[in-house]
Amino acid sequence: MKRREFVGFTAGAVAGLSLGGVGMSKIWAARKNKKLGVALVGLGYYSTDILALALQMTTNCYLAGIVTGTPSKAEAWKKKYNLPDKNIYDYDSFDSISNNPEIDVVYVVLPTAMHAEYSIRAANAGKHVWCEKPMAMTVKECQAMIDAANKNRVKLSIGYRMQHEPNTQTIIRYGREKKFGAINYLTASGAYFDGRSDHWKQKKAMGGGAMYDMGVYPLNAARYITGENPVAVSAEQHTNRPEIYTEVDETMLFRLEFPGGAVANCVTSLGMRLNTLQVYCSNGWYRLEPFQSYSGIKGETSTGEKLDASIPNQQAQQMDNDARAIIEDRAVLVPGKDGLEDIRVVEATYKSAGNGGKRVVIG
Repeated sequence: MKRREFVGFTAGAVAGLSLGGVGMSKIWAARKNKKLGVALVGLGYYSTDILALALQMTTNCYLAGIVTGTPSKAEAWKKKYNLPDKNIYDYDSFDSISNNPEIDVVYVVLPTAMHAEYSIRAANAGKHVWCEKPMAMTVKECQAMIDAANKNRVKLSIGYRMQHEPNTQTIIRYGREKKFGAINYLTASGAYFDGRSDHWKQKKAMGGGAMYDMGVYPLNAARYITGENPVAVSAEQHTNRPEIYTEVDETMLFRLEFPGGAVANCVTSLGMRLNTLQVYCSNGWYRLEPFQSYSGIKGETSTGEKLDASIPNQQAQQMDNDARAIIEDRAVLVPGKDGLEDIRVVEATYKSAGNGGKRVVIG
């Protein structure tokens, strides 16, 4: 697909990964009223405190299994969620998940450097894959994940929950319909203060750094707002805690240029708190603040319209939408290609930051 063609939510009719074959279609047609079993891979904070709870609120899927390298966690989850022993795996036994018909989906919730390996292994096991953002470390890894999903006729979806959120979907529609005219300029910030001093997000080999962790929020927002992929980026990397951020970026400032003429000024950080999205158009403006929190997304427009729709749980909405796409054998909302395009920009951003902020054309 050409760079100028947007492949995410705004296209409205993304070419999804098909389960293929009449036989498989018949199988899923017969299962339309069955909840899909989900296995969480990696039981860190996001799985433990967010996704496990959200899975108790879903209607199209449920927590069926776990993958962890910590026996104590396995025992605790087994008791808390009444999981059978046969649905509990460690990283060595993971591939045998292919023989478990109770698990339909593998949700990869691991450090970024591990996303590609376990997404590919899950696809090769014949399971649909949900992968947390950012998709992977490199464009090459992203493409390998997409290829594995296509080869095994399973669906691959990236965990960009905001594209499932109703107020975000409203402003995406504003851009698509040009309700306030052409988009000229936007600002987006995604940042929080991380007080830890020895975490994988501060280690380069694990996929740490602000740009990978939080930078994909403003980056993905700039793409779904404009409906385009950027053609160039200029970036600066900073840190206020060099004793902690010795390997990766604590803060990244980046400027994106889009083929239609729009410009996006973005900031991401693990050392400050920022959470806004503002879009300036030829005939008005609109904004969300906060724009990427787990709840309470709210906004307004230059015409006085309030954006305050709410849903019980963003992650439950995301997983229900992705499960329904599998059951109905249709395109997922955020396919692997969307995640790949973000990582293409992330790579260019680091290249610019490493060259004193020099403008980098995104090929």
